[in-house]
Amino acid sequence: MKKIMILEDDPVIRDELALLLENEGYRASAVTEFIDVSEQVLHDAPDLILMDLGLPGRDGMSLCADIRKRTRTPIIFVTSRDSAADELRALSLGGDDYITKPYNIPVLLARIKAVLRRAGGPAEPDTVEAAGLTLHLTRGTAMAGDCSVELTRNELKILAHLMGNQGKIVSRADLIDALWDSQVYIDDNTLSVNMTRLRAKLEEIGLPGFIKTRRGMGYQI
Repeated sequence: MKKIMILEDDPVIRDELALLLENEGYRASAVTEFIDVSEQVLHDAPDLILMDLGLPGRDGMSLCADIRKRTRTPIIFVTSRDSAADELRALSLGGDDYITKPYNIPVLLARIKAVLRRAGGPAEPDTVEAAGLTLHLTRGTAMAGDCSVELTRNELKILAHLMGNQGKIVSRADLIDALWDSQVYIDDNTLSVNMTRLRAKLEEIGLPGFIKTRRGMGYQI
């Protein structure tokens, strides 16, 4: 049974989410004291986190960044903030999905299942190499020479798929299928967000232009 941790300070919404998850066969745990939350996450070891942005004491953005330094547990933001800027920042900090309130219950449950499915997928080879880059799948890092950078789960999957098809043009639709299994739950803009932050990280380790855009066709390494 998968365990889902709820980081939500509104007790009504928190209880609603817990009841919903338990009725769907999940184990729900909820944080009620927002002190040392990242320590609570490590201790509770959930399979997925549902996180609001407006939390007491510490904003969800900052908390996500801290959690990402310590664990790769999937994080879905569930928040009333509906600006593109907030969504972009949340995903850039390592969020796996972003859902705005008031949420549609069937869609929320479908997103949860999709993220858990991705997180529990079949094991892959430990490393993939292409064009001077080594991708460590189990560690979630990319290395070029002596420089390395940590990747989020989505960034890792994008890069692994492109490197596994080195020399071929991979369409945006193929990337979405590889990442999220169904285009119903992820829009084209979300792929763009992940691609932008992935390219920035590759530039940090000395590989600007590693992922080439083939206009009208897709991407290529």
